[in-house]
Amino acid sequence: MAKVLGLGGIFFTSQDPEKLSGWYKTHLGLSIDFPHGSVLHADQMPKGAYTVWSPFPSDTDYFAPSNQPFMINFVVDDLEGALKQVQEGGAEIVGKIEESEFGKFGHFVDPEGNKVELWKPVGE
Repeated sequence: MAKVLGLGGIFFTSQDPEKLSGWYKTHLGLSIDFPHGSVLHADQMPKGAYTVWSPFPSDTDYFAPSNQPFMINFVVDDLEGALKQVQEGGAEIVGKIEESEFGKFGHFVDPEGNKVELWKPVGE
């Protein structure tokens, strides 16, 4: 049987893809090194980090205040620093930093209304 080996990408529509890509490059250091966005290599993830694929119920409020039916999660090297950078770039910080057995999590809404989760894994 053929099997899924990993996450191959996150694809979504944007009102202004070039502007939104530039915002992420400026405020989170996301390298825009590919004609359609950024390539993130699995071997550059910190120890203990991984990719999650998880469908949520259609009535979830976990993605609020965004109205989008998805949420992006980025692994970061400095959660507090990343949240400060995006806030300085005009993002709305949502809630407080949460800690769990998986690490620390913070949330923001980007300039186009997408909720984004930032994750600093345990052990990093």
